[in-house]
Amino acid sequence: MLRVANFFVIGLLAGLVVLYQYHRNQQIEKQIEELRVLVAATPARAHSAVGSAGSEVSPPRDVLPKLPAAQEEITSGRESAITRAIAASSDAVVGINVVQVREVRNPWLPSDPLGWMLFNDRFGPRTIQQKVHNLGSGFVISADGYIVTNEHVVRDAAEIVVTMTTGRKFNAKIVGTDALLDMALLKIDATGLPCIPLADSDDAIVGEWVIAVGNPYGLFDVNDQPSVSVGVISALHRDFAGDAEGRIYSDMIQTDAAINRGNSGGPLINSEGEALGMNSLIFSESGGSIGIGFAIPSNRIAATIDDLLKGGIDRNYWIGIRVRDLPRSMARARGIEGGSGVVVTSVEAGSPAAKAGIRVGDVVLEICGRPAESAQAAQDILRSTDLRVGDELPMTIARSEKTQAVRLILAPLPQEAKTTG
Repeated sequence: MLRVANFFVIGLLAGLVVLYQYHRNQQIEKQIEELRVLVAATPARAHSAVGSAGSEVSPPRDVLPKLPAAQEEITSGRESAITRAIAASSDAVVGINVVQVREVRNPWLPSDPLGWMLFNDRFGPRTIQQKVHNLGSGFVISADGYIVTNEHVVRDAAEIVVTMTTGRKFNAKIVGTDALLDMALLKIDATGLPCIPLADSDDAIVGEWVIAVGNPYGLFDVNDQPSVSVGVISALHRDFAGDAEGRIYSDMIQTDAAINRGNSGGPLINSEGEALGMNSLIFSESGGSIGIGFAIPSNRIAATIDDLLKGGIDRNYWIGIRVRDLPRSMARARGIEGGSGVVVTSVEAGSPAAKAGIRVGDVVLEICGRPAESAQAAQDILRSTDLRVGDELPMTIARSEKTQAVRLILAPLPQEAKTTG
C-alpha cells in the first residue's frame, strides 16, 4: 500500500511539472508572435510618416539606436589625463644605442698570478680594448637638439646613436657629463624637435600618478615607439650615500612604475605631460622591475644643465690639508668623546684650509655634518658629497679641548698639483 502511495505522489508531481512547462511555452510563443507583428508593422509606420512634401518624421526617441552614443561615451572615457600626457610627451623620448670601449682582461693570457709570471707582457698585454654595446633612454629638453640622459648610459662611449619616434637616427655628441650625479647632456644636429618641459619636483605629491617612458630592453628599435608604464609616486626624498661606482643618488623620487634595463635616462612624466624626474635606479634581485624604482628629481636636472653646457662640473677642488687617524692616547688627552676623528698633520700655505684658520694638530670631528671617524671615512664623505669649486665646506674641529665650527671655500686645484697628480 505504501509503495502505491509513493507512485501516486511521484506521478502527481511529474504531471504538475509537465503542465507548468506547457503553460510557459505557450506564453513564450505568444510573446514571440507579438514581436513579429510589431517588427512587421514598423516599416509601414515609418513609410506612412513621409508627408506629401517628402519630409520625414523622426521615429520616437525610445526606438533610436543607442550604439553611437555608447561608443562616444566609451571613447571619451578611455581618454584621460594619463593618455593625454603620454600623447603630448612621447615624441620627445628617444632611444639611445651606445658602443662603448672598455678595458677587459686579455682572454689569451692565464688569469692566475703564476701564469702572469711565466707569460708576461712580452706575450701580449694583460688587458685589451673591447667594444661593448649598451642601450638606454633619453628625452629632448630643447627644440635645437639637447637631450638629457644618465651618465652611466654613455660612459666610455665611442659612438652614440639617438633614435626618434619618427624613425630618424642621429649621431650624438657628449656636451658634458657628471659621473657623481649620474647625468649627461647630449647634442644632435637637428631643429624644431618636440621637447618635454621640466616640472617643479618640489611640488611632487606622494600618491600622484606618474608615467615611466623609455626604451626597456631595446624595444624602441622594434617600431620606433617608446614603452610606457604607469604607477604612482611611492615616496620622496630618498637618499643613497653612493653606489659601488661612487655615484650620489639623493632626494630621489621613488615610484612603482615599471623601470627595467634600458629605461635609464628616460623621463618620469606627471599627469601634465612634464618631466618630474629622470629614471635612473631600481632595487631588484633579478634585474627586472619589482616596483621599486627611483628617478633623479627634475629640479636637480635643471640646476645641473648649465654646468653640463660648460662641459661638466668642476670637482677638482682644493682643500689643502693632510690628515691621519686620531690616536686613542691623543683622544683621551684631549677629552674627545668616542675617540674618533682625524688629526691635521699639515696645512698648505694659502690653501682654503689655511684661510679658514685650520692649524696643524686640530682634530676634525665632522665634515658636512657627518662624523669623520677615520681618514678613510673623511675621504669617503668628500667623495660621496656633491661638492664643486666655489662651494662652502663646513667642518667641526676640536682645538684645546674646545670644539668649533669652521667653513672653508673650495678653491680650484692649483695647476702644479694637476700636472703632478
